[in-house]
Amino acid sequence: MTARPAGRPSRSPAGAGATPGVPAVPAWSRRIGAFLAHVVWDTQVVGARHVPADGPLILAANHTGVVDGPVVIGVAPRAVHMMVKEEVFVGPVGTVLRTAGHIPVDRTGGRPALVAAGTVLRRGDAVGIFPEGNRGRGDAASAEAGVAWLAVNAGAPVVPVAVLGTRRTGEGVGHIPGLRRRIVIEFGEPLHLERRSGVSGRQAIAHANEAIRTALSELVAAASLRSGLALPTDDPNREPTTTRGRRGRGT
Repeated sequence: MTARPAGRPSRSPAGAGATPGVPAVPAWSRRIGAFLAHVVWDTQVVGARHVPADGPLILAANHTGVVDGPVVIGVAPRAVHMMVKEEVFVGPVGTVLRTAGHIPVDRTGGRPALVAAGTVLRRGDAVGIFPEGNRGRGDAASAEAGVAWLAVNAGAPVVPVAVLGTRRTGEGVGHIPGLRRRIVIEFGEPLHLERRSGVSGRQAIAHANEAIRTALSELVAAASLRSGLALPTDDPNREPTTTRGRRGRGT
């Protein structure tokens, strides 16, 4: 398996369709994301030219806070189906997420989500995923193998995405940033991950996973230096103490 910068993929007419159970991303979903990113918050976008305009694509972003997904959706140059934890798909919020074309992930056994995402990729659309799995410090020190499995099996280039400023030290993982907070989203150069002849599937996925994790970690570190926005350094699962002295748990 080799990792190399991916060139512009050929245009895929399949991107215009919709996968059964995963509708195409509607325009209103992207407009809401853009409103949040650029009106509610002050989001700077770097490296959007690295995102291929068409063909299958995986956006692999670091994850520190609850608004990471909506901001990425709002600033990405093309429509993105985000993979979101299944627990959020309840009530009216769940209806909105499904209508917007996002994919629920059961974190105890996420194969159905990977299958759905793979189908979306094969039709020529883009999928967004947080390789770290949970909201945390966001330094990509570890990564789950789902993104690598998708890249290897669907033949989709992976664009690392650094998300900075959505959570600061002292804020819980469920914290919503204040009005006009500065956020930076930086897209890195795409990686094309190929399985070499004679390499087992398990080995190819392991190698791809480390290549993605390394590229994302390096992008986040470099983007943090360039922007002056640091990652949170405290316990990501601990909410700040309330006026009553109680602590809440993040997800």
